[in-house]
Amino acid sequence: MLWEHRPVSTTAEAAPVLECEDLVRRFGERTAVDHVSFTVGPGETYGLLGPNGAGKSTTIKLVCGLLAAHAGTVHVAGRRVDERATHAKAAIGYVPQDIALYPDLTAAENLRFFGSLYDLRGTALRQRVAEVLELIGLADRADERADSFSGGMKRRLNIGAALLHQPRLLVLDEPTVGVDPQSRHAILESVARLGGAGIAVLYTTHYMEEAQRLCDRVGIIDRGRLVAEGTHRELVSLVQEQDRIVLGAAGDLTVLAERLRALAGVVGATAADGSVEVLAGDARRLLPRVLEAADAAGAAVTSVEVVEPDLEAVFLHLTGSALRE
Repeated sequence: MLWEHRPVSTTAEAAPVLECEDLVRRFGERTAVDHVSFTVGPGETYGLLGPNGAGKSTTIKLVCGLLAAHAGTVHVAGRRVDERATHAKAAIGYVPQDIALYPDLTAAENLRFFGSLYDLRGTALRQRVAEVLELIGLADRADERADSFSGGMKRRLNIGAALLHQPRLLVLDEPTVGVDPQSRHAILESVARLGGAGIAVLYTTHYMEEAQRLCDRVGIIDRGRLVAEGTHRELVSLVQEQDRIVLGAAGDLTVLAERLRALAGVVGATAADGSVEVLAGDARRLLPRVLEAADAAGAAVTSVEVVEPDLEAVFLHLTGSALRE
């Protein structure tokens, strides 16, 4: 195993791994982080979603003790984090935006070097390096130099270096910026597996699809302030838009639309040429009953599409502007 198995608990059932309370950081007259508070529980992936310049990177530097906060506190695994908190920092794995590798060393040599900084030695170090290479999908490239890798492979190796010491909290700062689609997918797949092993993940991004795919909860940050947080469903409920189910179907679609309008949870249903569009509060929960109603109405369903309000709509609703780059 990459690290010892820790049962995955909700934040309500176990103490948070990360606790940030009223964090403030200023640069001259500009307040980059403005009274930001959030927690991340064991096994939870928490996303900080916002445009470039919103305060994401500054927030995680405060979390990692790389910057001093002008106000507020950070605790990781019950220990307070500041610039001198060595024991607290030992519970953190930090993956910066910039690649932090030695280009003339192989993948395995890079990991052995970083592992030695965490006081790993001998058999334990060799085992950890092998496990991490497997997790990040570079086991077959272990003996190749880092400068021969693509940008995406380097970023995966960067993540591996942060995992060697079995951190309680993994912090990733925009890990997919500038990588090709295949490497991006590999990075996201690797991150998605981490929560299942009990590790807490703090993930910053300005790509809403990454936040929707990976994160159990998302905090939306803009101009240094955390303007909202919650699950994807909780956040999109702020927009007060309805989900849509679009059924491609053959048969008497007018009758089908009438039956669908009678279902609890359906806001409206309209028939058009070859399809019925259903508006609902929770389309995915309602979908089995919609399909049952179609079968009862004698309609032959040929396609199903579920369209939910996305985090872009939430961001626009909360800030009055699109999720800018």
